Amino acid sequence: MSPHKLRDFPFMQGIRPISRSRVPADIIAGFSLVAMAIPQALGYTKIAGTPVITGLYAILIPTALFALFGSSRHLAVGADSATAAVLASGLIGLAARGSPEYLAYASLMALMAAGILFLARLLKLGFMADFLSRTVLIGFLTGVGFQVAVAEIPDILGLPGRVTRLDNPIQGLVLDVLQITHTNLYTLAVSIGVLAIISCTRRISKRIPGALIAVIGAIAVSALFNLSSQGVSVVGTVPSGLPKIGLPNIPLSLGLFEQLVPIAVSIFIVILAQSAATSRAFATRYNERVDENVDLVGLGIANLGAGLTGTFMVNGSPTETAMVDSVGGRSQLVQLTSVCVVAVVLLFMTGPLAFLPTAVLAVVVFLIGKSLIDVKQMREIFVQRRSEFYVAAITAAIVFFVGVEQGILSAIFLSLIDHTRGGYKPKNELLSIDPNGHKLPVPVASRIQYLPGLIIYRFNHSMYYANMNLFSQEVLDLINGANPPVSWFCLDATAVDDVDFSAAATLRETYATLKQRGIRFVFVAVEQTVRAELDRYSITKLIGEDGFYRGVHEVESAYKQTARPGVPTQA
Repeated sequence: MSPHKLRDFPFMQGIRPISRSRVPADIIAGFSLVAMAIPQALGYTKIAGTPVITGLYAILIPTALFALFGSSRHLAVGADSATAAVLASGLIGLAARGSPEYLAYASLMALMAAGILFLARLLKLGFMADFLSRTVLIGFLTGVGFQVAVAEIPDILGLPGRVTRLDNPIQGLVLDVLQITHTNLYTLAVSIGVLAIISCTRRISKRIPGALIAVIGAIAVSALFNLSSQGVSVVGTVPSGLPKIGLPNIPLSLGLFEQLVPIAVSIFIVILAQSAATSRAFATRYNERVDENVDLVGLGIANLGAGLTGTFMVNGSPTETAMVDSVGGRSQLVQLTSVCVVAVVLLFMTGPLAFLPTAVLAVVVFLIGKSLIDVKQMREIFVQRRSEFYVAAITAAIVFFVGVEQGILSAIFLSLIDHTRGGYKPKNELLSIDPNGHKLPVPVASRIQYLPGLIIYRFNHSMYYANMNLFSQEVLDLINGANPPVSWFCLDATAVDDVDFSAAATLRETYATLKQRGIRFVFVAVEQTVRAELDRYSITKLIGEDGFYRGVHEVESAYKQTARPGVPTQA
């Protein structure tokens, strides 16, 4: 295979070409990634409801597979809070959290997500990432952040008899308040200590792995002082060794798939939107190319690996990607290095995890949730675009009060509503001409005529069924009671890139209405593909070939030559 063909082959695109001078920096960045990823991955298992060891599994085989088959050089893939929250919300009632049956369902969900990602690649649906606006993504993650943070309060305080749940945070808060007097002071002390370590190291430098330092320190203190005898909950025995490869041991049925498919689709949407947004941002920063469809394959293979190695689904992580970038990582060699380190941990270093207090993971997850609550961005949206703030706030509220899965569906719906709102009611304009001959756009409400008897009306959107009522109403408003009476009505199609069937019918009706009143209907600046559509809809036949003009100056010249007698043509 020629070097040129090798470059085009969708394998190791996130690694090739390898710059020897960059290899040491990428390896060092890989160790930095592990220092942050391990505590977070262990924490994500609390959100997902799976055994602690699955957090390490999630940053082993799946991470390596994406590094080999993805296109992004920067995207860090592994366990993620948003997809873990969707998973936990969707599996409520199917099995007890942490049980083998629950883990089997979680692995099955990873396989289903992989299948949908592969299907999306076959259909070239990478563009779907564009349909979740940044506004609703911020709102969705903010809602997840509140939900995740609130769910960790009982483990941070060591409250007895409370199981971490994501489905009813308000009820959970009420129970926490009622049991506040049963706080385990040893657990609270551990939580405060971990919080202090992480907060202090972050203030000194974000490159210091504060969470890893806190984990190691808490394990040492727990083993030395036997904190479990003081009522402090610990992780317990964690199996060592690499994960076993195989299908989830669970009876399959059509009813089960009908129940799980909506959850898998929700997870797919989060993976697609979050991963695409992150990979695009860093590709733009370094003027690199990223192929969302190749990344769909990479993410699909990664989730296939997750499902076959007994862990839950993986996703592109914005926080880990940003961290890798901050320490100088510039290729997927970073993730391959981290995979090697995690393999060593699984083989030789899982024993001490048995002494890890659950409160440590709760604090790590609490801080992850807190980082998802983007108050700064929400404030900016509120100041700069009030309507989009309401969309983000509604999305966050639905996630928190109703559920993550419902929040995903609401986010899609609100994204489409927000997108179509501008097209449903575009801000159309009239063209005017000042005494110096300069052409100026003015609001339709001004009712200004370009020349006496000539209206040039610019429609600022594609023409489709939803906005044609506005078109008809504005045309009628402009010709009714016009002074002087309108003799030519010109549609400026500069911004029109499509005309659907309903819009074409409205244009024909408008032509008939104008003709009945003795007003000529003409077009200017019609794009070539739109002209072909007008030909197909027989509108060209109605208007006539001489009713189409390339520019406003041609309309002005033709109007002055053919304006009806008695109507002045000078402004």
